[in-house]
Amino acid sequence: MPVSGKIAEFMERSSWIRKMFEQGATLKSKHGAENVFDFSLGNPNLEPSASVKDAIRNAASVSTPGVHAYMPNAGLPETRAAVARKIARDEGVAIDEKTIVMTVGAGGAMNVALKAIMNPGDEVVIPKPFFVEYVFYVDNHGGKAVLVPTKSDFALDIKAIESAINPCTAAVVINSPNNPTGKVYCQSEIDELSGLLVSKSKELGRAIVLISDEPYRGITYDGVSVPSVLKAYPNSIVATSFSKDLSLPGERLGYIAMNPEMDNARQTYDGLVLCNRILGFVNAPALIQRAVQTCLDAVVDISVYQHRRDRLFEALTSFGYDIVKPEGAFYLFPKSPLEDDVAFVNLLQEKLILTVPGTGFGGPGYFRIAYCVSDATIEGALKGFEEAIREAKS
Repeated sequence: MPVSGKIAEFMERSSWIRKMFEQGATLKSKHGAENVFDFSLGNPNLEPSASVKDAIRNAASVSTPGVHAYMPNAGLPETRAAVARKIARDEGVAIDEKTIVMTVGAGGAMNVALKAIMNPGDEVVIPKPFFVEYVFYVDNHGGKAVLVPTKSDFALDIKAIESAINPCTAAVVINSPNNPTGKVYCQSEIDELSGLLVSKSKELGRAIVLISDEPYRGITYDGVSVPSVLKAYPNSIVATSFSKDLSLPGERLGYIAMNPEMDNARQTYDGLVLCNRILGFVNAPALIQRAVQTCLDAVVDISVYQHRRDRLFEALTSFGYDIVKPEGAFYLFPKSPLEDDVAFVNLLQEKLILTVPGTGFGGPGYFRIAYCVSDATIEGALKGFEEAIREAKS
């Protein structure tokens, strides 16, 4: 069999969302797509704003010679400069285009960052629940993911992170707003984590890098804001994309923002640029780089997602579900009424509702609902959610 044993094992470990997709396709074929309520994928269903669409059309119409040629591996200088100006304005950080690398989405950014900073055998600390592919990204570069718990409200457990740090620790990865919980780590958590990493870096004689995965940064509710890790900690890297807040997941554009005060900053940045090339990305897509530099603030209408969050949260909690109200992103992560979250997800499927078990995110006993769906999907699913918890508790 051509596929390696290692990849076969990874496929099994990462299969929950794929399984939900496959089972959903079967249910939709049998019952009709309009009768199946699919909350399995974090695929934003809001259209990009008119200004984003106009910018893409304008970028596509450019006919300057060389417009489709190779560019610097870090990305178009004017796009990097625009991104740096936005970060400086929004986060109060002194940063310029010489610490920005345009990447193929946030996944590309994470892989570039990890490859640049890791030696074989290094460890990366990751609070759980977490985006499942982090473990595979770390493995891509010869490392080991060390998973640590969070608190009951999904806040960072700084003591758990401290206990996991050792001489092999190269980085800590956080994701805020979080997938799958919607948790936003507050300023005091980020400050406490920063203090810990400063102390541990001195103690161990190596700079522990804080990597913050932030594709949902622009999607927060109730006045909550995402603290700047770049401002809080010198050895920090932000990996992000335009997939969620600009609703451009298929365009595969993101970036790395490296703190200019990073230890050995010049060589580290050059390493990031090299890794962008040798991982096979070469550079991020040119057309969409040209487009977004003119519309970086064109975030989709967040009130639509907030309305959907509120409708689902209020309905589900009235049915008896135990949910920590998310502060950002577009996911709910309720406790499963059954101890076996997979069994409860299967029960929901009997009601033609597709969700993903928390086990797939390192959060057994929970399940994820992606509410980046139509209002009709939400309304159509409520009866089934109510019936499922009633049956689970009977």
